[in-house]
Amino acid sequence: MNLTQFRLETDSDGIALVTWDVPGKNMNLINAAMMSELEQIVDATTADANVKGVVVASGKDHFSGGADLTMLEASGRALHEATKREGADKAMQAFFDATSKLSLIYRKIETCGNPWAVAINGTCVGGGFELALACHHRVMADDDKTRVGLPEIKIGLFPGGGGTTRVARLMPTPDALQMLLKGDQIKPAAAKAKNLVHALAPRAEIVQKAKDWIKTGGKAGAPWDVKEFRAPSGKVFSPGGMMIWPPANAIYRRETYDNYPAARAILQCVYEGLQLPMDLALRVESRWFAKILRSKEAAAMIRTLFVSMGELNKGARRPKNIPPTSIKKIGVLGAGFMGAGIAYVSALAGLEVVLIDRDQAAADKGKAHAESLLAAAVKKGRSTEEAKARTLALIQPAADYAALAGVDLIVEAVFEDRAVKAEATAKALAVVGPEAIFASNTSTLPITSLATNWPKPENFIGVHFFSPVDKMLLVETILGEKTGDRALAVALDFIRAIRKTPIVVNDSRGFFANRCVTNYLREGHLMLMEGVPAAMIENVARMAGMPVGPLSLNDEVALDLGWRILQATKADLGPQAVDPAQEKLLEEMVVKLGRLGRKNGKGFYDYPAGAAKKLWPGLADLPATKLDPDTLDVSELKQRLLVVQAVEAARTVEDGVVTDPREADVGSIIGFGFAPFTGGALSYIDFMGVKNFVALCDRLAAKYGARFAPPALLREMAEKGETFYGRFGVKQAA
Repeated sequence: MNLTQFRLETDSDGIALVTWDVPGKNMNLINAAMMSELEQIVDATTADANVKGVVVASGKDHFSGGADLTMLEASGRALHEATKREGADKAMQAFFDATSKLSLIYRKIETCGNPWAVAINGTCVGGGFELALACHHRVMADDDKTRVGLPEIKIGLFPGGGGTTRVARLMPTPDALQMLLKGDQIKPAAAKAKNLVHALAPRAEIVQKAKDWIKTGGKAGAPWDVKEFRAPSGKVFSPGGMMIWPPANAIYRRETYDNYPAARAILQCVYEGLQLPMDLALRVESRWFAKILRSKEAAAMIRTLFVSMGELNKGARRPKNIPPTSIKKIGVLGAGFMGAGIAYVSALAGLEVVLIDRDQAAADKGKAHAESLLAAAVKKGRSTEEAKARTLALIQPAADYAALAGVDLIVEAVFEDRAVKAEATAKALAVVGPEAIFASNTSTLPITSLATNWPKPENFIGVHFFSPVDKMLLVETILGEKTGDRALAVALDFIRAIRKTPIVVNDSRGFFANRCVTNYLREGHLMLMEGVPAAMIENVARMAGMPVGPLSLNDEVALDLGWRILQATKADLGPQAVDPAQEKLLEEMVVKLGRLGRKNGKGFYDYPAGAAKKLWPGLADLPATKLDPDTLDVSELKQRLLVVQAVEAARTVEDGVVTDPREADVGSIIGFGFAPFTGGALSYIDFMGVKNFVALCDRLAAKYGARFAPPALLREMAEKGETFYGRFGVKQAA
């Protein structure tokens, strides 16, 4: 054997140690070479009478991150090409054979006759954990860095290497379904309690513990290959089974609205598989896996949430001519909710933070926000008192701007007002000088205009964080007309240091994210004023794939902010720039009724103390007419909420704000939750087909107004048969 992915050594006790250690990579991933070598190892150790058992371990800090998803993404394109060459039947058979190969290799391990044990360290997820599940004995490092899990559902797939079938035989069915449908990573103690691993040990001892199991008579057999095996929850068709499956299906519908084929496939695989012998159950799983891998949802989610997001996180848009910068200390202007959040995530990443506000009490309050977040993490067991103290020590609250001396970057997060921002900018400038990089966390104000307050506008850039900062992954990086490469490089290095995902866009009012999301909010407002029941608006939004309805989202970001933005837009661009129905609604809610949203306990929803929020009954009295929900087209309402965002995303491309479709797609999903199963706002158009999307826009525009009118760019692309990814030369999903 000529092994490059593995090392194989057999000791004097006849135990073969298989060390998975892909050269030149930080993480072991499953690819074609890995599968070929692993099968050779299985065959060789099985044929060698001197081998009494096999232990699989990792030569890296982590066991495995699972399959190389670029391989899976390419398989769809390969199927498409093979279909054209060889016909659908031959191409599909070859595709099925290729996509089921890993499952067959793992089954060969399980039935080879030699006992196999695995030593799990660090991250062990996806296909890597499926390898562990195929081994007869699993030893897991008992430390905080080790986790196991099957997270495939998060990118539109499900475990197709036997994981779905084996987990359903190891755990009670409700627990198995929850694990598979949530995709969470599981800590050592919980993994053992759930019967996912057999033993825990200190990291330095896991290989020896695995060997000891073989030495002391470990058996080469899986529980489900014994005739007397019974699944933990019993038979599917039994009184107990009927207490599980109807509720499981109802929960699936409630949580997914049938938008995620992979989630449905998990239910099918477990339901069908538990009624079949192991080999047939695995074949059913492989058939479903091949089907899901060909779905547009999987193609879209893999492309956006794995490939594109990974490329952006690694610096796809970072200027190559600027050497890496080492950011150790930053200044944050404004200790309000946003500024305090930025200070918290920066300190959490090990950066020193000077947190400035108008007086010491306000600055201290910002640090107290970080302390409350850290205390919550300690309470939940996600941190320690020592780590909390170390992080808090990095935050220096101050009222004197002189404390900014020596910072590597300034992040301004003061009130969204030009005069307030100008004052804070001038005070910082007096301390750090114009050579410093200054980043404004504005949500709507154009960066080019704010940069006039900095003597060297090439050192001025926008960094738009999303609320709450500690939970939201996206940072929208905005280039002013004169922003230079060094400012962009420093901003991206900072974003990477705090473990956020950046997108880079050009300057405009609202940039990318807010242009799209304000259209979503407005559509909810207009539906309400048309007479669509508020509950229907909210439910239809979730049916369309949005995480929350537009009214709920507006309550979170504050209605008075929307009112101020509306008035600022009207002042800058004229009365025709705002919708009178939306203005009337916000004026009624904010100015006349003082309903500002969650922050004052009353908005579109009421927020009673100690109880769940409820839609405010008074909403029914706001529209002049009331529509009968039974007469409304739910499909059209769903389309309105998604199309109004997607068409605005297309306008940002036409306007030159977005120059890379990857950033629009990643930004739309992790920034404002645009239906993840679509792959993002531009993928929604690409997968529908630009011609079909333009026709849909025209129908909606004729009925509801010019906000749905497709821009000239889309009409041009429709005529040429283009896609956004093809137009920009970005690798496309099949």
